[in-house]
Amino acid sequence: MQVGISLPVRELRDDLAAMRDFVQTAEELGFTHLRVPDQVMRPDSGHLHEPLGLLSWVAALTTRIELVPSVIVLPARQTVLVAKQAAEIDVLSGGRLRFGVGVGGSAEEYEALGGDFTTRGRRCDEQMELLRLLWTQERVDFTGHWDRVAGMGIDPLPVQRPIPMWIGPGSGGDGIAQSVLRRIGRMSDGWFAIIAQDEVPAARETIGRYAEEADRTPDEIGLEGAVAITGKPAEEWTAELTAWEDAGATHLCLRTLGGGLDGAGHIAALREARSILDG
Repeated sequence: MQVGISLPVRELRDDLAAMRDFVQTAEELGFTHLRVPDQVMRPDSGHLHEPLGLLSWVAALTTRIELVPSVIVLPARQTVLVAKQAAEIDVLSGGRLRFGVGVGGSAEEYEALGGDFTTRGRRCDEQMELLRLLWTQERVDFTGHWDRVAGMGIDPLPVQRPIPMWIGPGSGGDGIAQSVLRRIGRMSDGWFAIIAQDEVPAARETIGRYAEEADRTPDEIGLEGAVAITGKPAEEWTAELTAWEDAGATHLCLRTLGGGLDGAGHIAALREARSILDG
């Protein structure tokens, strides 16, 4: 299981020196990937940097660690422009982007961005199809309901052709929507389990069924869990880590958020976590 770390951008805010030190320390310590959240504009949501711009900066500060936005609210953004931005990060980083996508849950954000909240799921399906074409073909001919490309393409293409796409599903009172489970099984390279751990087995079973219907092997679809480590004894969060591994997670993200730490505190938590893992 690959173990990465979440960049605590909500607490580090505009302390760029602290963010630089955090990402470089994470890479030095051998964490496999770095996750950052997406937000453009949401009611009362607080301070957060735009992830694609931020990851372009992080790409220049690192050489090995995988860069993971989790997740871009894809239907609220223009598809061809997203394809170009993601390809640019992949090129600048030497092929280190794992592109997380989702449909989001803020109608207000969609309205502010000129998107249609009611059709976001269907549009996401179409966008994922077009993104893979744009990342693998020099010239694309595509006619969808929302996007049309006639004999054009992006240049340069990304290093990874295509860039892997992972889906981040939300969970309401009735669990993950069937449409999202279908999207994961049929179209994604993996998914972020942003749900309660006891929901994972049923979700994996359904995703596997949809994968088989699409002539895919369920085992090729990755799964990433997350564990908060701040304010917990080591035996508690390491037990959670083990439980995720037992649940079939291929990746795990540790989080140092939640304790109101400053830059030095986040880095200390990062180093302590690595020491415990290497135990």
